[in-house]
Amino acid sequence: MSGNPQKLKLLYLMKLFGEETDEVHGVTMNRILEYLSERGISAERKSVYRDIHTLREFGFDVRVFHRLPDEYALANRLFTLSEIMLMIDAVQGSQFLTKKTSDRLVKTLKTFASKHDRKGLDKAVHVHRRVKSQNDSALSNVDVIQQALTQKRKVRFRYFSYDGNKQKALRHEGRWYEETPVQVVFSEGRYYLVAYNEKHESFVHYRVDRMIDVEASEAPRVRNEAVASYNVRELEDRAFGMYAGEAVPVTFSVDESLMDVVVDRFGKDVVTAKLPDGRASVHTTVLRSPVFYGWLAQLGDKVTIEIPQWLAEDYQQHLRDILAMYEQKPAERPSLPGVELSE
Repeated sequence: MSGNPQKLKLLYLMKLFGEETDEVHGVTMNRILEYLSERGISAERKSVYRDIHTLREFGFDVRVFHRLPDEYALANRLFTLSEIMLMIDAVQGSQFLTKKTSDRLVKTLKTFASKHDRKGLDKAVHVHRRVKSQNDSALSNVDVIQQALTQKRKVRFRYFSYDGNKQKALRHEGRWYEETPVQVVFSEGRYYLVAYNEKHESFVHYRVDRMIDVEASEAPRVRNEAVASYNVRELEDRAFGMYAGEAVPVTFSVDESLMDVVVDRFGKDVVTAKLPDGRASVHTTVLRSPVFYGWLAQLGDKVTIEIPQWLAEDYQQHLRDILAMYEQKPAERPSLPGVELSE
C-alpha cells in the first residue's frame, strides 16, 4: 500500500463494519485487528476504541454485543433489509430497465447490506410477466430530458415502433420530433415523456425507451397557460395506460364487490355513494381511450356507464366493432402468410 496506511484506518474500520456486521452479527476485537493488519495497518486495542468513539460522535450507530468475547457492529444501517429487498424487487420488475442495467443496479443495492444478509438477497426473485426493455440508452434519455427541462429548452429526438418482424421502424418517416418537455412520468414500469405539441396545441406522450438520438434543442420551450397549469396528478387519476384522450366526467354504476378495484384505480378520495340494490355510484373523470374501454370490458356486467349517455353509446359501438370482426367468415378475414383458415 502506497502512502501512509494509518490515515486510512478509520475508513477501513467503517468498511469492515459495513460489510461484516449488522443488527445481529458483530466482529470481535481480534477480527478488527486482523482485518487492519491484512491491509498493512498496525493498531492497538486502545486506538481502535478511540476510532469507534469517533464514529459514534459522527453519528454511526456502532454498538457492543456483550458476548464471549465482545463483538462490535454497525446496528443502524442506511437501509433496512426489507427496504433493500423492496428496491431490488422494483428494479427487477421494471420494464423500463434493460437486463444489463437491472443487474448492475441490483449488484449496487446489495452492497448496502452486510455479507450475512446478502445471502438472502442472492435468491432469485420471480417477477410476474417481466419483460425488460431492449433500449440501453433509456436512462441517459431521462437525463437529457431533465437537462432540457432545467435549461427551458425543447427536446429533439426520433421515435420508433417495432414492425411485424420485430425490427425497429422509425415513425414520422425518420424525421426529427421537436417538442416542449413538460414532465417525465413513471407509469406501470415505464418512463413516459409528457410533451406539449405546439402545432396541435395539446399534450402528447412518448415512451422514453422508444426515443433515440435524444438531445436538448437550441429552441426555447413553449411557455403558455396550458403548460404552466399542467397537473400530473390529474393524468394519474384519469389516464389508462398513458393513453391520451378527451377528459370526460363520468358516473358509473358499480357492483359493490368491485369497490376494491375502483379504489385501487381511482384512489380513496373518489366520490362514491352506496345504492340500495347492492351497487354503488362512482363519480370521476377519465380520459376516453381504447384502454379505458378495455378496463370496462374486463369488469363485464358489474359496471355500467350511467352518465353521459353518449359515452355509453360510444362504448357499445366499440364492442360492436370488435364483435363484427369476429362474426366475419374465415375467408373474409385478413389472411396470414402460410396460414390456411378453415371453419
